[in-house]
Amino acid sequence: MNGAETNLATLAGLHRALGLAPPDPARVEIAGSDPVLATRFRVGEAAAAALAACGLAAAELWELRGGKRQRVRADVAGAAASLLGFLYQRAAEPGAIPAFDPARNVTGIYPTRDGGHFLLHGSFPDSQARALALLGCGEDVKEVAQRIAGWDGQELEDALASLGLCGARVRSRAEWAEHPQGRALAERPVVEVIRIGDSPPEPLHTRGERPLDGVRVLDLTRVLAGPTCGRTLAAYGADVLRIGSPKLPSIAPFVIDTSHGKRSAFLDLDDARDAERLRALVRDADVFAQGYRSGALARRGFGPEALHALRPGIVATSINCYGHVGPWSGRPGWEQLAQSVTGIAHEHGGADSPRLLPAAATDYNTGYLAALGTMVALARRAREGGSWHVRASLCQTGMWLERMARSPEPGPGLAPEQVRPFLTRSRTVYGELEHLGPIVELSETPARWALPTPPLGAHEPVWI
Repeated sequence: MNGAETNLATLAGLHRALGLAPPDPARVEIAGSDPVLATRFRVGEAAAAALAACGLAAAELWELRGGKRQRVRADVAGAAASLLGFLYQRAAEPGAIPAFDPARNVTGIYPTRDGGHFLLHGSFPDSQARALALLGCGEDVKEVAQRIAGWDGQELEDALASLGLCGARVRSRAEWAEHPQGRALAERPVVEVIRIGDSPPEPLHTRGERPLDGVRVLDLTRVLAGPTCGRTLAAYGADVLRIGSPKLPSIAPFVIDTSHGKRSAFLDLDDARDAERLRALVRDADVFAQGYRSGALARRGFGPEALHALRPGIVATSINCYGHVGPWSGRPGWEQLAQSVTGIAHEHGGADSPRLLPAAATDYNTGYLAALGTMVALARRAREGGSWHVRASLCQTGMWLERMARSPEPGPGLAPEQVRPFLTRSRTVYGELEHLGPIVELSETPARWALPTPPLGAHEPVWI
């Protein structure tokens, strides 16, 4: 197949996974093909297909509101750039964006005593300090490497997991296929849309100029995949209110990149009054998206079933690392861990020197896929009613990438002139900011962010 046929086949596969009709080639175009980035994995085409599927889902919601049919276009180079979105933001004033200091983070792949490799993730400062305490060393990566070289991979994986910390053996695709967690996910679609309760149909408002006008989204997510879901919904007109805790750390470049189009507020769920304020917000919401480990919010009374009881007709969107079933479903995780356990790093760098992809390909793509599932659930709610649970995970996305054919050779990477057409400018509290805009083009309702990216906690936790 040529590039266009491959792109449409990938898009059609997403539609099949969600029980949707095949995409109409007359209504959708995915321009370009991989390889773009320096990998044989077709990460640009995957992102373009996920983004195009989001555009088609938004276009369907527009039709359900009485709008005209639309054409949708995505570009593989732009989609590939979006997997590195935080690297393409520039403030007019140097230093306006708070820097992330990678020198103080020990995340990396290290050899182990048994001849394998191990991905240790530094996560945030407190969890990194606890992991280093287990290893008995400081932040010097040479010392970290020496300590990990004294462990067998499985032994270290189990020790970190017992403390709720982030690290895992680097596995081949075949090893992951035999692992209980890999087997648990093998029969699952890349994104799941599950009916969890009954309620009357809720037709979309006919007023408004965008597909998701009037749709209220609570965004309880952090770092990349979850916030990307909310940002994607905001691009189609959703009112997205990001709710975070003032106690939790963050990474400023990631927050800035994924907060376009949103408002941002703080609530402390350890405070009974703030927990009640969140319940009040849920009662008037359409979507509750969360990116914490499985069960964390359910223990606080905000699991999918509790959300349905609070607000029949809710779309509960859950995003995590390892999937929502299986023995690892409750483990914390990150992009690098998903690449390491599912076999991507093992294949990309080779068995002797596994390496991570030159893109956050499971993070951003999982965000797009979660947004796709959310819009599919909103369409089903409009037609047949019900509350819905949308489930996506970094490992499900990694396995989806692995099922695709490989490019014959790695790509050259993105040249500045390939990225330039997708850049836009916003006036923000950080000054004038250059950044990637929405990659997908819709013929009738162009994707855009109506609000500039805000600092965390800049707004009140109220609907407006």
